[in-house]
Amino acid sequence: MHQRWHLLYLLADGDFHSGQGLAAELGVSRTAVWKRVRMLEPYGLDVHAVPGKGYRLGSPIELLDQDRILLELDSSAKALLTRFDIYFETDSTNQRLLDHHAQAHGNVCLAEFQTAGRGRRGSRWVSPLGAGLCLSIGWCFDSFPDSLTGLALAGSLAVVRTLRAFGIRDVGLKWPNDVMWRGRKLAGILLEMRGESTGPCHVVAGVGINVAFPITRRPKIEQAWVDMVSILGRPISRNTLAARLIGELFAVLSAYQVQGFAGVRDEWAEYDLISGRSVTLTLPDKQVYGRVIGVDPHAALMLSVNGRVQIFTSGEVSLRLRS
Repeated sequence: MHQRWHLLYLLADGDFHSGQGLAAELGVSRTAVWKRVRMLEPYGLDVHAVPGKGYRLGSPIELLDQDRILLELDSSAKALLTRFDIYFETDSTNQRLLDHHAQAHGNVCLAEFQTAGRGRRGSRWVSPLGAGLCLSIGWCFDSFPDSLTGLALAGSLAVVRTLRAFGIRDVGLKWPNDVMWRGRKLAGILLEMRGESTGPCHVVAGVGINVAFPITRRPKIEQAWVDMVSILGRPISRNTLAARLIGELFAVLSAYQVQGFAGVRDEWAEYDLISGRSVTLTLPDKQVYGRVIGVDPHAALMLSVNGRVQIFTSGEVSLRLRS
């Protein structure tokens, strides 16, 4: 294990640890301990150094634990799981699976920190180390799904089901991939795929959930956001969250293979935040203004523009609500 991660394991409880004790545990000098503490700061961790007491994190962190997640995973999800990896640091959990797409079916990848986490249309997914859940699942379809947008919408329902299991209400979905709470972004899903139009399709579904962002080092994110702990007013287990989300995603992917978007269309409509709303769609070459009617059987957005219905798939479309 890298020395900085070993140090984080020791500090994760949020209690004070003396420099001398940490040095003995790590087998390094006290000066080396100080240097390793400094190396944790770029990850968004708030580390306090107090003379006479030692070092501690601003708040405890529950680090991801593979054994515990597996213990809490339901039997149906365990039967579908083929590989399970947890990384302290990686570029992107989606990229990890895409780089090994030939074996992606039933693979799960999590990371404490992503150096290049990404969202739709080249945007960046920002989450301090240990403050969110960054998870990707690989799945292989014999042929292209009836609608990749529909699969993203189905995946977002897996997130909603997970959040509601933790007691979070007032959650809704903004087409095509945003999970919102009272107008603020709580989670998102990104689907990426590789394959031929006439053959197997390898899909990677990446999910990011804001769990508990540090108060003193909250990241700069362009849109309004919220985290689970702020909503609930209590800490939650990231390992329990991961186990629940893996189970829900496996259930959605398995069902989608058989039923397609039709199997979840009505449920998605229950959480749809934009039907009847005026929106601005930004396309690569223009902007379109209209009122949302809903989604069609293929999960494309139906928009009333100057009295005529137009259809838009997600692709390179960006959607913003208008007042």
